[in-house]
Amino acid sequence: MGTEAQIEPAEIAVTPLTATPEMRPASAPKPKKSLIRRTDRDYSQLARRAFQAVFLLLNLWLGTIFYFWVRQFEPGGASTSVHRPAGIEGWLPIAGLMNLRYLLLTHHVPSVHPAGMFLLIAFLAISFLFRKAFCSWLCPVGTVSEYLWRAGHKLFRRNFHLPRWLDLSLRTLKYILLSFFVWAVLSMGASEIQDFITGPYGLIADVKMLNFFRHVGQTAAIVLAILAVSSLFIQNFWCRYLCPYGALLGLAALASPTRIRRNAETCIDCAKCAKACPSALPVDKLITIKSAECTGCLECVAVCPADNTLAISLPRLPGILPQPKPISIWAMAAGITILFLGIVGFAKSSGYWDSPVPNAVYQQLVPHADKAQHLGTAE
Repeated sequence: MGTEAQIEPAEIAVTPLTATPEMRPASAPKPKKSLIRRTDRDYSQLARRAFQAVFLLLNLWLGTIFYFWVRQFEPGGASTSVHRPAGIEGWLPIAGLMNLRYLLLTHHVPSVHPAGMFLLIAFLAISFLFRKAFCSWLCPVGTVSEYLWRAGHKLFRRNFHLPRWLDLSLRTLKYILLSFFVWAVLSMGASEIQDFITGPYGLIADVKMLNFFRHVGQTAAIVLAILAVSSLFIQNFWCRYLCPYGALLGLAALASPTRIRRNAETCIDCAKCAKACPSALPVDKLITIKSAECTGCLECVAVCPADNTLAISLPRLPGILPQPKPISIWAMAAGITILFLGIVGFAKSSGYWDSPVPNAVYQQLVPHADKAQHLGTAE
């Protein structure tokens, strides 16, 4: 009889099965968050543009009054009852910085150009509490710059962004300029500041600033034209790369307790906030915006479609604020107004606002303003 062959298990050849890419399970797609749409109306840009318009008109009015005040001291000018508007000193940030150092050194308010110092203090305070809001809410240069790039966007259907390495390199320029001015001011003692500010050049620094715009030379005109054209293509070209005043306020804003904060749980990752940011900050990738480039314009907050997702807010304070506290647009607008009017009002009511320089001194110096070639020298 034949016997059945016995097959041992070890004799069975087993070919391992290797998974091919087609056989591997596809990675699970990232679940899409459901949008809880905002129901409130955003008024941030309406409020901000109202502030921009008011301050632009205020500066135009101050400039006009100052022009007629200066003209009365020039050949052919008629005498006028117009008083020198001290608010024009807001255009003298270096004088304001020098006077602030003088105040810190002597604990006395300087007698010449004190308004410029108080305006600088107001803008620093606003930047500390509400980010660099001066640049996007109050500064007339910032306002003009913003409307230039908006006009460029309408004309060319887009604005352009420089390569990251070039953008970072150019952004250092404003800090280099700021470092130079700060070094120059810090190297001066109280007596040197007093001598400069009360000397012929310092007394009519505001007049020379006005004459720069009245009698623009060819080189200055070319530079201004380049800046204007650049601003059409690149958002806030001057502010982003060259403005030392904005650099100073940005450093103050770094210490600010307020931040733009993003709620990652309700964020739907639409990236609208990042696209709207004039400073090209990656708002959609960060939880808290700490950059000195943030101007508190709230453009990102305005375009966010998700409820309770993006806001400028105070930080969490143990025992006081268990969670970050959003600041309403009206509270921010009121805070900016109170700081500005409060500090200016204090200077006015305390008698520190106006420079007590007699008209006879201006009568002697103003006609020769354009001939002063050296610090402290009027020819």
